[in-house]
Amino acid sequence: MRSAKKIPLNSLRLKVLLAYVFGMILSIALVVIAAVAVLQSDKLARMDLADAAEGLAEKIRFDGNGRPVGFDASMDDLAWLYEGPQREIAYRILDDAGKAVAASNAGERFWPAGGDFLRLVRGSFDFGHEGLVVYGVTEPLEHGGRTWYLQFAASARFMELLHHRIALPLVVTGVTVFSLVLLVAFGLCAYLTLRYTLKPLRDVSESAAAISPRSIHARLKTEVVPSEIAPLVDSFNRVLERLENGYRVQKEFLGTAAHELKTPLALIRAQIELGEDGPQDRDALLSDVEYMTRQVQQLLLLAEASEAHNYNFTTVRVQDAADEAAAYLQRMAGAADVRLEVSAVADNVEWQADRGALFTVLKNLLENAIQHAPAKTIVSVEIQRDAVTVRDSGPGVDAAQLPLLFERFWRAAHRRDHGAGLGLSICQEIALAHGWILTAVRAEPGLRFRLAIARGGDVSPWTL
Repeated sequence: MRSAKKIPLNSLRLKVLLAYVFGMILSIALVVIAAVAVLQSDKLARMDLADAAEGLAEKIRFDGNGRPVGFDASMDDLAWLYEGPQREIAYRILDDAGKAVAASNAGERFWPAGGDFLRLVRGSFDFGHEGLVVYGVTEPLEHGGRTWYLQFAASARFMELLHHRIALPLVVTGVTVFSLVLLVAFGLCAYLTLRYTLKPLRDVSESAAAISPRSIHARLKTEVVPSEIAPLVDSFNRVLERLENGYRVQKEFLGTAAHELKTPLALIRAQIELGEDGPQDRDALLSDVEYMTRQVQQLLLLAEASEAHNYNFTTVRVQDAADEAAAYLQRMAGAADVRLEVSAVADNVEWQADRGALFTVLKNLLENAIQHAPAKTIVSVEIQRDAVTVRDSGPGVDAAQLPLLFERFWRAAHRRDHGAGLGLSICQEIALAHGWILTAVRAEPGLRFRLAIARGGDVSPWTL
């Protein structure tokens, strides 16, 4: 026998149901408290008397002379209320002079002489009768061009009997039955509604759980998802798109890296198999090993640059990092007969950055510029408040090749060395991790690389 599935405590369905039950109980409790409070006061009694007097006024019967003589036949079933000695309830009808023209069997002895109740205006009043507190109400009516006044009175204990012994139990019983019906009916509706509403979420959850590296191209459907949840599903789909793109880039990267390392490995293997041991073969082997070592170092640096947790952000003086990179590449620049110049708009330009990462970006940009700069030319570094520009006077690249500059393993045809083609890719990864924007612009002649602090909005990494 299958056991019932338990609902976890953090379930949205459970929380909504509990909120519903709590709200229902609170509402019922407030209704009961309000009903009891009203029944305990005399306001309800006075309101009931006023309503009763208004109803009685519509039932008054007049004779041929237009004088009230009692109530019509519809009140015959209640005639016993006003028969015999009356102490609890009575009525009388007054003319505009305050003289009684009709009254119940209690007669005028039920009504005290004088008092506010003889003002003959619509309203309520109190008086005492044989030791009892009596509530009264006056209701004016028009008939035959004259104004008559119906006065209706009932003792406080009579009204208390009606309210506390009869009305209150009926109200409590009615509220209880109504509450139980409401809890069952609306509780069932709420449960079925939540079950139907949350079913698309369960389907989406199952679809998300089925996504794996082999099916990372799959996307979650948003057609049947509630509109409040659709933005979350859309965001998840966008995350899947970024993951798919990153997964594809990594696969391409691994394939390209394997291809780049395959060629020098094959050359080394061939040279070893030939068994020749001349100086030229030794130099060739060392050159291939050096090339592979450089590729492996750049691959490791690229992997580190892609991870933001590898950075230690501090306040860095930009000119110090630029001077350090220029000094590091001074021998390379001298061998290429290229002069390096570093200039700044101010001495105190500071950025929030990882010092080593900023040094790597500037070093790679300067190294790239030196490799393409003609002899007897200048490679300049200009430092501004929110940007650093590196420019050379080399042949540059065609407009169609600008988008390829930051691709991994891409190399221009006219560079002096045989690098791995990862230097600018590393710069781009570092820039993205820092929130910077790295762009390349044709300078005519040469290229100008600009590393800038992002000010909002996406910018293409290359500009024509």
